[in-house]
Amino acid sequence: MATPNIARILIVGGGSAGWMTAALMAQLFKGLYRIDLVESDEIATIGVGEATIPAIKQFNKLLDFDEDEFMRLTQGSFKLGIQFVDWWRKGESYIHGFGVIGQNLEWLRCHHYWLKAREAGQAGDFADYSINTAAALANKFMRAAPNMPASPLGHIAHAYHFDATLYARFLRGYAEARGVIRTEGRVVEVERDGENGHIRAIRLANGQRLEADLFVDCTGLRALLIGDALQTPFDDWGQWLPCDRAIAMPCDRSADFTPYTRSTAREAGWQWRIPLQHRTGNGMVYSSRFTDDATAEAQLRANLDGAPRAEPLRIRYRTGKRRATWVGNCVAVGLSAGFLEPLESTSLYLIQSAVVRLIKLFPDRSFDPATIAEFNRQTDFEYERIRDFIILHYKATERDDTEFWRHCRDMPVPETLARKIDLFRANGRIVREDDELFAEESWIQVFLGQGVIPRASDPLVEVKRPDEIAQFLGNIRAVIGKCLDHMPSHADYVAQTCAAPSI
Repeated sequence: MATPNIARILIVGGGSAGWMTAALMAQLFKGLYRIDLVESDEIATIGVGEATIPAIKQFNKLLDFDEDEFMRLTQGSFKLGIQFVDWWRKGESYIHGFGVIGQNLEWLRCHHYWLKAREAGQAGDFADYSINTAAALANKFMRAAPNMPASPLGHIAHAYHFDATLYARFLRGYAEARGVIRTEGRVVEVERDGENGHIRAIRLANGQRLEADLFVDCTGLRALLIGDALQTPFDDWGQWLPCDRAIAMPCDRSADFTPYTRSTAREAGWQWRIPLQHRTGNGMVYSSRFTDDATAEAQLRANLDGAPRAEPLRIRYRTGKRRATWVGNCVAVGLSAGFLEPLESTSLYLIQSAVVRLIKLFPDRSFDPATIAEFNRQTDFEYERIRDFIILHYKATERDDTEFWRHCRDMPVPETLARKIDLFRANGRIVREDDELFAEESWIQVFLGQGVIPRASDPLVEVKRPDEIAQFLGNIRAVIGKCLDHMPSHADYVAQTCAAPSI
């Protein structure tokens, strides 16, 4: 006999996680299930300026968003990558850009030839060999030109900066228009089945009781369902990622309207800068072991683009994840599943990825253990590989000017990351495992940007003569330079295509 299908889904919590989940389910399920969302206006969400990675475009495509309208409604700007300032050494910076680096030659990627030219003192700035990084540093932007596949202009990869509160509001309207039912209320009790331990219902402060077959925990760091009710252990990764505090504070927009996020290393952490159309988003991520709240806030205030727009939002967190993010009939999405600091702008991606994974492995009421185990296996792999990439930024430093940076430089790292570092140090090679999020280009840029230089070139570089390598690299730089001449400024492009109304 067939097992009955799910009839009702209850999303507990709003914000970006709740409304991204609701919007995508409403779009893809097309009324097959009843979808409810409960949230409380009494509970603030972590709604600061958000930076994203290019995967967000796939999410928006699934929802059939018009990009220009989306940008106008969220006060958005475009993002070509992330600039890291003072991470390797004070006074040094580099761009982790999206998209390709030059082009391959024979068997090898472009960076192998650059490394060979560098040995001979003939290499230019590595940023000159990628359209994304070169355009970012020139404050230029345009969308990729798909009709020009042979040109770097056909390979521009972009993401967005946008106001997270406006984004959640936008998604809420989208989801409610497609049948999602919102209930206002604060959860005060979670009822569980006495036999299988599944969640049966939640009760709100006003006495209302809400039942469902499947519960999605989007309650943020509180983790009311997966943590408080189901008591799922939390694996703390603070031994590798020591920052445990954040302060967010918007300020007036400056004239420096960059098409990239900026991350500046400070004495005990780092500061983010996210340019939006109506303001600049700023924040400080830091370790309470190595500095105090007042010092971190003072440093943030001293490095704003303009006058503050609001009082600081203070966040305390533990880096890590739940040992399982799907338990019984409850799936945790967003910060309830785990927290990885937003250094590489992965927060919204992890929401998107979890919802897509849940839809691909959507259960019936039997909640088959093999399905749940596969969901948790994929989630573990994804979090751990993103964790390793973030750790690399801290580990690969030569800074020794503060106790924090000495700790990061000297700390042991997970074996999975140690393998990648050792392989790159040998001959500049990267192996991407099981379609992990960050591709080879991302690892290459962070390794080189933070001074991890291979001991030797890939032997196959010797197939090309030095003059052939010089010509190959010179052509890439020249073509990208001509492309930059063709591109408008980021500010002009936004003004011409997706300027938001004044607020």
